[in-house]
Amino acid sequence: MADLGRCPHADNCGGCSYQGVEYEYQLSNKEGEVRGLFIHAELDPDKFDGIEGCPEEYRYGYRNKMEYTFGDMVKDGPLCLGMHKPGQFMSVTTVDHCQIIDQDFNVILRYTLDFATERGYIKYHKRRHTGLLRNLVIRKGERTGELLINIVTSSQGEFEDEAWKIGLLDLSLNNTIVGIMHTINDSVADKVTCEELRMLYGREYYMEKIFDLTFKVHEFSFFQTNVEAVERLYSEAIDLIDDFSGKNVFDLYCGTGTISQVMARRAAHVLGIEIVPESIDVAKENAEVNGIENCEFICGDVFETLSACQEMPDVIVVDPPRVGIGDKAVEKIAAYEVPQIVYISCNPKTLVKDLALFTQLGYDITYVKPFDNFPMTKHVECVVLMSKKK
Repeated sequence: MADLGRCPHADNCGGCSYQGVEYEYQLSNKEGEVRGLFIHAELDPDKFDGIEGCPEEYRYGYRNKMEYTFGDMVKDGPLCLGMHKPGQFMSVTTVDHCQIIDQDFNVILRYTLDFATERGYIKYHKRRHTGLLRNLVIRKGERTGELLINIVTSSQGEFEDEAWKIGLLDLSLNNTIVGIMHTINDSVADKVTCEELRMLYGREYYMEKIFDLTFKVHEFSFFQTNVEAVERLYSEAIDLIDDFSGKNVFDLYCGTGTISQVMARRAAHVLGIEIVPESIDVAKENAEVNGIENCEFICGDVFETLSACQEMPDVIVVDPPRVGIGDKAVEKIAAYEVPQIVYISCNPKTLVKDLALFTQLGYDITYVKPFDNFPMTKHVECVVLMSKKK
């Protein structure tokens, strides 16, 4: 895909900090950031590979989920629907020409904003906790072209579900709407919480494919936001492991079990551990969908679950959230003394903190490779191989 130029929302949207920056410069900055963190932590990997950039055809339109907020740009201004302004909790800018999503998202956003504006609906005020409109969530199956659309409101007023649904189904879209929902959320927290779900059309999940596996992705379950990128990252991580044959693999912080199921095709057995109950339910469901019988999923804190677990791993893969692993869990993982640990990180800052402790506990950092899975944004992911010192 050709360079689309600077996004028209770049000045007011807090989503993409690298808008208008040449892609090679983005890569250089991101790789430099990761290298700088390793140097500052006095970590010296055997090999630090250059950052893997996103192929040109996938640098735009790659996000498969957007969670928009209703609000206004200025106090008591016109209703907006989109993203927060940088560093501002209350100001929201409409982003109906966003470049990192499928253009169907922009069409649906604009239709929903016009629908709400014409009817005089009021935004939910985050401080006063009054008003109706809170969020619009859109999700897409990249490989299947299936769309889920979810309007999130408080219970303080009536939203015309049927008219909104009919208008959505009349839109000219490139993808197929498979589910339309209305979520009621009266929580004071500024996040999408489901207190009541009203199905207006279809089903509350979409189907997606990663490699040759099929995944059912429910509206409120986590799933990777860039499918093409995660395939490249997972391929790199799995190829770092010498041999899966006959081995017992621990997949810690397994989420919905995507990489667990990919590894299960090669390993004797995979044990996935994740603290979020909904993610474990989805992991079990998708293992059944794919006919995978050598995966086991346990819901629980990683440290506590490992402390009670009698199984012994041959290989460990960790893919923690942005907060990282933490000292207690690092010590528990290192105590297994497995020959290889693969660390998949979405936050280089917590990555180097965890790696520093692993090196003190008998592991060498054999290989590091950053990945730019989210062009135009500040985010960078890494794959790291650690080997037990001999």
